[in-house]
Amino acid sequence: MRTIPMKEDLIIEFKSDIKGYPDSELIDEIVGMTNTKGGILYLGVEDDGTITGVSKKHNDAIGVMALIANSTIPSVSTRAEIINEENKDVLKINIPMSRTVISTASGKMLRRRLKADGSPEVVPMYSYEISTRLSELALLDFSASPLPGATLDDFDPVQRSNLRNKIKTLPGGEKNLLTLSDEEIDKALRLTTDIEGVTYPTVTGMLILGKEEKIAELMPTVRAEFQVLEGTKVRMNIETHAPLLDVLDKFETYMISWNPEREIEHGMYRIAVPEFDKAAFREGLVNAFSHRAYTELGAVRVLIDDEGLTISSPGGFIDGVSFDNLLTVEPHGKNPALADALKRIGLAEKTGRGIDRIYEGSIQYGRPWPDYSETTSRNVKLFLRRSKADVRFTTLLAEEQKRIGRPFSIISLMIMSLLKDGEALTEKCIVERTRFSKEKIKGAIEKLLDIGMIECSEYSRVKAYRLKIGNAVHDNEIHIGMVEERFEESVSIKEKLMNLAMRQGGIITKQDAGKCLRMNPDKAYLEIKKLVNEGVFYKYNGGKYTKYKLV
Repeated sequence: MRTIPMKEDLIIEFKSDIKGYPDSELIDEIVGMTNTKGGILYLGVEDDGTITGVSKKHNDAIGVMALIANSTIPSVSTRAEIINEENKDVLKINIPMSRTVISTASGKMLRRRLKADGSPEVVPMYSYEISTRLSELALLDFSASPLPGATLDDFDPVQRSNLRNKIKTLPGGEKNLLTLSDEEIDKALRLTTDIEGVTYPTVTGMLILGKEEKIAELMPTVRAEFQVLEGTKVRMNIETHAPLLDVLDKFETYMISWNPEREIEHGMYRIAVPEFDKAAFREGLVNAFSHRAYTELGAVRVLIDDEGLTISSPGGFIDGVSFDNLLTVEPHGKNPALADALKRIGLAEKTGRGIDRIYEGSIQYGRPWPDYSETTSRNVKLFLRRSKADVRFTTLLAEEQKRIGRPFSIISLMIMSLLKDGEALTEKCIVERTRFSKEKIKGAIEKLLDIGMIECSEYSRVKAYRLKIGNAVHDNEIHIGMVEERFEESVSIKEKLMNLAMRQGGIITKQDAGKCLRMNPDKAYLEIKKLVNEGVFYKYNGGKYTKYKLV
């Protein structure tokens, strides 16, 4: 069976060695890969995946490892081995991701990227990209560094007032900052830094307090765009170099016009349901500014179109973050000083778990989860798809959170979201879909079982879980669940079954009664029979699922 992948990607590279692949080009490929995500290079495989074999020149794994170590600065330690595929020898080189920036012995710095057609290539790493790379590796905080050419005169007094007002009015703002002088606030939030006794604005300082024209002049890479498309028609296209506090305010104002909201009623509940959750939009936007690569060209872009809402920002995920661990990885970012300032002002999630809020914003309305699948090594994209809200699931969550007196955790919300359409899932399947650890999922399942939100069934000695309330496929079970949860144990069986029947057009079955009363259907039948004898119900029709109707 073939063990070599069939095609190349960002971490897989094929090189033909029929004519003897040049050592200098091999080193270039190694440097490009180690400066990106690392990966595996197969020497002796064509670009189309055809295995042609390694040449005699490179049929020495130890020699190739020595060549790589001696031709890179700092030396790259690789693992190489000869493997046999389709009766041909191939040199497999495992390349680690470097924790610093590597160059060839001749001084070339390179990185790897994907071309428009999805195939990989190695390109030069320019000097301005070194800061970005070190930020991705958490070895440099570019946002805390002084901005060349900037002076304290470039700070805007209007933005200082705006800053104090945000701290004062936002719930998460650190009110003790308001007792400090402007200079002390600058130091506390790392908006300035001292070099040889002279105070200079930092990148964070200019982003928050800078005059718009000075940001455009000194930080040309810092742009933000808000675009609205209806079909192919451009309804709105705004571009700005304004400081962050202004941008966040303006974009939230723009969003109001393009985020219709409707109110749903369910019994005593009135719930406002926007097209896109407002808190999720704010967190997505703040995340885009907090974690973008400020040395790279491009803009933080908000796009609203017929498909949904997209928020994109230059620079890929930081080292250690992937699609698989977005919700579980320890919070950290490319711009710690900027992220910390936004948290202390009250604009960002204090715990660093803004991603949880983005997911919660979709799940609480029964909508698809946020989509990061179009993220690349050069750009992060968050997509929230337009989707009709699941009214019953939304009201269920509102009722239950009020009943238990606290909000559900993001893990519990994700589990209920998976189960809301009536699907029964095993613990293993839930772990695979949510990507949380088995222990965390087990704990969340136990809590949901304890409060009666989910139930467990056993099939062939395999446990599966399903949502007990709000099954959007089986309307009958929605009513059963509501009766089951709303009535206390002190309410009589007669009242429970009568209320259940009234919610179902006056009709029940023994299966309905069993679920409502939490007992075997045959035992529930005896309770129904008592009420038939009392003249409360009568047999409506017979058969396998006999129905009883209120008199």
